[in-house]
Amino acid sequence: MNRNYNINLDVKFDPTELIDVGALAEECTDQWFNQTLTRVNDSVVRLGVIEGEFHWHKHDDDDEFFYVVSGKLNIELEDRTIELGPNQGVTIPKGMMHRPIAPERTVILMVETSAVQPTGD
Repeated sequence: MNRNYNINLDVKFDPTELIDVGALAEECTDQWFNQTLTRVNDSVVRLGVIEGEFHWHKHDDDDEFFYVVSGKLNIELEDRTIELGPNQGVTIPKGMMHRPIAPERTVILMVETSAVQPTGD
C-alpha cells in the first residue's frame, strides 16, 4: 500500500486565474499527489495525480465528488467497486467507507468542502 502521499491543502489559484490542469498534471512526478486548486464558495476543487492504492477511509460530515480527467479510477466500497474512466464522475456520500485505487497513472478532480481532510476522518 502506498503511504507516500503528497497532499497540499494550500489554495494554489485565486479567482480569475487560469488553471491549466493538463500542465499541472504533466509536471507531477509523485505517485500520489493532491493539490487544492481553487476555492468555490465553501468548497474546493482539488487535483489528484495518482497511481496505486489509497487507504480505506471516510469523511463523517462531507460528501466527496471524483471526476476522472484521464486514466482509470476504481473506488472500492464495502459492498462493490465503482469503475470510472475519462469524463466520468461519482459522488461518495458522507460517512461511506471507500478506497480509491488507480491501476495506472490517473488524473482526477475532486470537489469537496474545504474542511475535508483527504486522508479521512
